[in-house]
Amino acid sequence: MTAKRSPNVSSDSGTRRALARARDGKTLDLAEAAILLRARGDDLDALLAHASRVRDAGLEAAGRPGVITYSRKVFIPLTRLCRDRCGYCTFATAPHKLPSAFLSPDEVLEIARQGAAMGCKEALFTLGDRPEDRWHQAREWLDAHGYDDTLSYVRAMAIRVLEETGLLPHLNPGVLTWKDLQRLKPVAPSMGMMLETTSRRLFTEKGEAHYGSPDKDPDVRLRVLEDAGRSSVPFTTGLLIGIGETIEERAESIFAIRRVAREYGGIQEVIVQNFRAKPDTAMRGMPDADLHELAATIAVTRLVLGPKVRVQAPPNLIGEEYALMLRAGIDDWGGVSPLTPDHVNPERPWPQIDDLAARTSAAGFTLRERLTIYPEYVLAGEPWLDPRLTEHVAALADPATGLAREDAVLQGRPWQEPDGGLGGLVTGGRADLHTAVDAEGRTGDRRADFDSVYGDWDALRERLPGARSHAVRADVREALRQAEADPARLTDEQALTLLDLAGDQSGAGADDAGLDELCRIADGLRREAVGDDVTYVVNRNINFTNVCYTGCRFCAFAQRRTDADAYTLSLSEVADRAQEAWEAGATEVCMQGGIHPDLPGTAYFDIARAVKERCPEIHVHAFSPMEVVNGASRTNLSVEEWLHAAREAGVDSLPGTAAEILDDDVRWVLTKGKLPAREWIEVITTAHRVGIPTTSTMMYGHVDTHEHWVRHIRLIRSIQEETGGFSEFVLLPFVHHSAPIYLAGIARPGPTVRENRAVHALARIMLHGAIRNIQCSWVKLRDDLCRDVLAGGVNDLGGTLMEETISRMAGSENGSYKTISEIAAMVAPTGRPLRQRTTSYGRPSEERAEAARRSDGVCQSVRRPLLTISPIARQE
Repeated sequence: MTAKRSPNVSSDSGTRRALARARDGKTLDLAEAAILLRARGDDLDALLAHASRVRDAGLEAAGRPGVITYSRKVFIPLTRLCRDRCGYCTFATAPHKLPSAFLSPDEVLEIARQGAAMGCKEALFTLGDRPEDRWHQAREWLDAHGYDDTLSYVRAMAIRVLEETGLLPHLNPGVLTWKDLQRLKPVAPSMGMMLETTSRRLFTEKGEAHYGSPDKDPDVRLRVLEDAGRSSVPFTTGLLIGIGETIEERAESIFAIRRVAREYGGIQEVIVQNFRAKPDTAMRGMPDADLHELAATIAVTRLVLGPKVRVQAPPNLIGEEYALMLRAGIDDWGGVSPLTPDHVNPERPWPQIDDLAARTSAAGFTLRERLTIYPEYVLAGEPWLDPRLTEHVAALADPATGLAREDAVLQGRPWQEPDGGLGGLVTGGRADLHTAVDAEGRTGDRRADFDSVYGDWDALRERLPGARSHAVRADVREALRQAEADPARLTDEQALTLLDLAGDQSGAGADDAGLDELCRIADGLRREAVGDDVTYVVNRNINFTNVCYTGCRFCAFAQRRTDADAYTLSLSEVADRAQEAWEAGATEVCMQGGIHPDLPGTAYFDIARAVKERCPEIHVHAFSPMEVVNGASRTNLSVEEWLHAAREAGVDSLPGTAAEILDDDVRWVLTKGKLPAREWIEVITTAHRVGIPTTSTMMYGHVDTHEHWVRHIRLIRSIQEETGGFSEFVLLPFVHHSAPIYLAGIARPGPTVRENRAVHALARIMLHGAIRNIQCSWVKLRDDLCRDVLAGGVNDLGGTLMEETISRMAGSENGSYKTISEIAAMVAPTGRPLRQRTTSYGRPSEERAEAARRSDGVCQSVRRPLLTISPIARQE
């Protein structure tokens, strides 16, 4: 292999200009960063001085001026088998060279206990990527020991280390999916994976460093960094320089890390590591990365990433150049072990910690020990630190600084789910929000951590989907003819043409006559599919908690546990509300809640059982795909196993919420941490496969385009054709008033009236022959607009709800319940018959219908005089 190093030259004028911008604190662009990466001699000295100043400002702002940190760790090489074939790696090996495919639990714990006895506080789990995919010996070992996969073993060993030694696991298992991160977050305060480089050339070209290594795809590795940020995992990443990348590619890698760090705030440290050639590797003939080149890369990394991100250089790979790396702007030496070697660079022993402290002091700094989770995240707590780890971290952390306590005593502590699920909780917080939201409103227009929980708003703007394409649309008349004659063959281009009849947000370009014709066609298809009945269900929403740190930017319902509007209901309160609903004639309870950090994965089962024990015949329509994944991750069950358990506990169907728009380009603007589209699809299709029906939904009119609506509806149809498990399609227009993404100036104020009419009609047309029931949301639409969409393909109005808090918290002014009389009055002008239904669109028993008539479909306890309120009507 031949290194493709860029020449160490740049124009004097370009260097002077870039250095001047660095001196003045101006943001460097990619070209300026590449110029400075080549700095040597006096230019390098100036570069290091500017980087040092930025580092010093960051330490001052963090409250630890002049402090350089390190972590006292043990290195646990859980397995040295790997499915990748990196050209520089001596850590990965073949099964015949190892006594066993994995370290045994006893071996893991012996390393950890020895480390604890020597004062270590971090257990660094390092291993190859998914070795069972390549090596049958790894698969056989896992099967023999009862583990589904390598990550299941990692999770189990992390728990044992926590419980038996008190060391804090830091997990480096390679490429992780979003779902993997949910599984592992409760057992490790931090995780990591080196980005190394964004160079696709090194991945795709034969003979280059990452060729033949599926987990070294730069796009895949960047996705891991993003998913870690979305999951609020304090994450370590970094660069490996000198493996054949160009200077420009190196600069691009730094900027890629900066983008993720800005957007999510989860990059706790960036390691800048220099390549050192090793014998018996494909890259043994490559020259080592020059240490001045390393210093320049560290300095540029510091300038590009700014003062808040911690930058590290491994002290065992820099020879005697400690002072040079400190001048370059590092503020951390990484993990240093008094016990175990660096298994990735075994030929380079760790420095003694006393010697490292002396060298740091000689450069004018003080060395202090930190934990594997950096001080900023320790002090921030939720959502960065899972509650199951709070006591483990608190035992080792100085509560004032977040650094390691010098007097910490290492001892194991139990790791367990919170005791008793919801059964151990009492109803607390603003538990009357379901009624008070109508009478008093919300306390404020936003939650207290508005500026942090959603990520960086400015960085988010860069993610906004592109403007609507201006491709020539299909002929309107031909599209309308196709919609009426053979809706299943309507093309995407024709569907977009029909949506364009609504015009833009200002109404420009609208074709009202064409829109009326579209609605007429949709209504004809509705009549053909389901007849003239307008249906509704007598039901009750029970949102058992609104405490949530997922960071959905459209959601005004979620609160921190300390916020004035936060609440959680006990199991008995949930059951009481279900019983009230049953007595009022309800046939269904719809139960969803925030992703409360204290909620164990089994709590969902407890909720369903509590309702079924109190009201055995009521239909439990509960738990969104996000809650399913959360429950499965926390119980370490597969989605299918969790769904089987949920059904046994009493869950009859799932709401197909959490869909929003099933396009990740839109989802990652709408939400920081909610499940990706592929995970939503997996939950829904798995539920259908195990016999649990679901609804399907689309929330629209925020940062999306008409193209996204068409693709979403098309995807819903394809799933239905595969599984047949959807009972209905529910259209949910975005309610903007108190939505964080609207308050931040990013989202538009919901869809227009014309767009609402057009998309309901188009949904009927595109789903004709697949999904019979199209539902509108009276909560989000005015009564007159509900009548409009009933004349354009809609046949169902949803439920009486009894308590609708989510949309009301967002600023909807249509109330939190509707009586049967109010629904009848809304429908009467259409001249169509009104019919009560069950969840599955059957007819309720006469006993249920009579109970509903007596109560008018709403229990007495929630009835309040409805006031027209502003989103901030309630003030303390």
